[in-house]
Amino acid sequence: MIDKTSQTHANGSPHKPLTPAARRALAEAEARREQYREKEATLPREIGGRGGKEPGRYGDWEVKGLTSDF
Repeated sequence: MIDKTSQTHANGSPHKPLTPAARRALAEAEARREQYREKEATLPREIGGRGGKEPGRYGDWEVKGLTSDF
């Protein structure tokens, strides 16, 4: 785990500073994750389903890590 404020790993070892492009990419990825979480929160809860995330959320069908295309 990386502590973004002090630029060190969780174990205390220093690492290379991130480039502006890397920081921007991380911020964009976090924004996409937040949008996905907000969208997912608006979906109705499934009753009696298999549990877990929607298996068709990426345009294919996934169950226990095995994927099949539609």
